[in-house]
Amino acid sequence: MPHPVDVHVGKRVRHRRWLIGMTQQQLAEKVGIKFQQIQKYETGANRISASRLWDIAEALDVPVSFFFEGLEEASKPEADKPAVPADLMGDKEALDLVRSYYSIPENQRRRLFELARVLSDVA
Repeated sequence: MPHPVDVHVGKRVRHRRWLIGMTQQQLAEKVGIKFQQIQKYETGANRISASRLWDIAEALDVPVSFFFEGLEEASKPEADKPAVPADLMGDKEALDLVRSYYSIPENQRRRLFELARVLSDVA
């Protein structure tokens, strides 16, 4: 069973890669490994060595510490976690929503924003 830290670091790699629109293949090429290895890193199935994490951080243009952000929060029991993730832009669904939102014409986007505010006030 993968260690929770390896899973967390792998998720952060995947989220950063998604955020910048990079494929597993592209990341693998930048780091000099096969994309299957990136898949294993992202699921936490394989641990990332310090030197490999350094290379991945450079390829994704983040400091190595980025991969450990939110680790304390991730280890909390579900009941103690806030409703909104600490790393909102690291969440794939949130990122897809933001990308979709900004692809809507501005006047419609404002109306959608107002609708969302009204709905969130009701909930």
